[in-house]
Amino acid sequence: MEYLNAFLCGGLLCGIGQILIDKTKLTPAKILVTYVVAGVILGGLGLYDAVKEWGGAGATIPLTGFGYNLAKGVREAIGKDGWIGIFTGGFTAGAGGIAAAIFFGYLCAMIFKSRDKS
Repeated sequence: MEYLNAFLCGGLLCGIGQILIDKTKLTPAKILVTYVVAGVILGGLGLYDAVKEWGGAGATIPLTGFGYNLAKGVREAIGKDGWIGIFTGGFTAGAGGIAAAIFFGYLCAMIFKSRDKS
């Protein structure tokens, strides 16, 4: 059942994104930023926890999950370090994912040769 819930949750998030691309004049970049901000807001309010419990990886892998991770890191850092945690919590929580994205992006750039699509 976990796999089905993850598939449904991730599919729902992707479906909403596709509808936004098709039916609005929003650019994909704006939609991606909206997803991250929505994850931060829902995570900050504690509402994304229920989505994460139901959807599992379908809720934590997409960009809303990244926003949730940032909000969770800030909450934990505030509890541990006080108000300075507002500035350090997001960096600490997102550091692993950002470092992996940079590393694997660099690795792909070294292995594959980029060229024009034409």
